[in-house]
Amino acid sequence: MDTLATALYVRTDDLLKEFPHLAPERPDTGIFPQLSDAELITLAVMQPLLGFRSEARWVRYAHAHLRHLFPYLPAAARL
Repeated sequence: MDTLATALYVRTDDLLKEFPHLAPERPDTGIFPQLSDAELITLAVMQPLLGFRSEARWVRYAHAHLRHLFPYLPAAARL
């Protein structure tokens, strides 16, 4: 699991550096994001790769098993 997350993150980060126009523009001032674009994309891609259809289950799994790889993990959206 760690190897998949690391490889996916490194590849995503490299692609975002190679093609910076793919990343959203960030203002110079304001709230600094707690999660990098590469981290967010990595988490978003890992969810379906690991077969999680439920966002709530994915978030619980990520908090239990991926906390050491991602310093900040968003909470599940509440309706």
